[in-house]
Amino acid sequence: MIDFVATLVSNPDKAALSDALLSKLAQALPENAKVIRLDGQIAIDIVFPAETAKAAAAALAPLEKILSSKPVDVILQPVAGRRKKLFIADMDSTMIAQECIDELAAELRLKQKVAKITERAMKGELEFEPALRERVALLKGLDAGVIPKVISNRITLTAGARTLVGTLKSHGVYTALVSGGFTVFTGPISEMIGFNEHRANRLIVENGKLTGLVEDPILGRAAKKSALMELRDLFALQNSETLAIGDGANDLDMIKEAGIGVAYRAKPAVAEAAHARIDHADLTALLYAQGYSRSSWIE
Repeated sequence: MIDFVATLVSNPDKAALSDALLSKLAQALPENAKVIRLDGQIAIDIVFPAETAKAAAAALAPLEKILSSKPVDVILQPVAGRRKKLFIADMDSTMIAQECIDELAAELRLKQKVAKITERAMKGELEFEPALRERVALLKGLDAGVIPKVISNRITLTAGARTLVGTLKSHGVYTALVSGGFTVFTGPISEMIGFNEHRANRLIVENGKLTGLVEDPILGRAAKKSALMELRDLFALQNSETLAIGDGANDLDMIKEAGIGVAYRAKPAVAEAAHARIDHADLTALLYAQGYSRSSWIE
């Protein structure tokens, strides 16, 4: 038998794990389950034995049925090795609330047009590379000097981003921001959040203006997976020691490759393929899921 843990997490601003709900859940707990309250009505662990991951998921099904209408996320995994040593994250709509290329397009009053292409690409309806080139071409002539203003005025960090990365780093986890966006954004944003490194595409600028072109090779779906594998091998880690999070189709291979791949407020195809999904909680859900006590967080 293997010990599994199901971490139930709600949004810190809308704590949902009340005594009444836990009492209702008690009727649907897996056999020999132990409930550990992690943080008031925000998060709990349910620890229980099962023969396989498939059996653990099946044992959890009655509980998940009760939670289906509740603003609670469930992350299921073996207890052993729940703390990871490598964290790879997407940027747009994951570590930040916006899509940077859409916000650049807003400077040219093209946000709606570009956002439609972005949405289709993130759903997997368009191939990432040609969709990126098409959107970048629409930015031709934009003054590169507006980028710091866009970051300052239009970009907001996702709730829990700094706490998540700061806490992981304080416990020796290597953190990388890997984006299909642009280094002019990942540079300052990775610094704001505290990542160890960042990787993204490079916009070509001439005479202070965007040329409408992006340097080759394009960092897309395959490159995100390769980044995870490269860093995993560099630090001689087991795949089970890696954690990845993203929201769009270009994150799919990275999410599938990771020890735990998490879909954050994700497109349907990504949510379906991920090992776990966060639809309600903020990014600190990943700290609860790894067993970090609130007192160990770097706020």
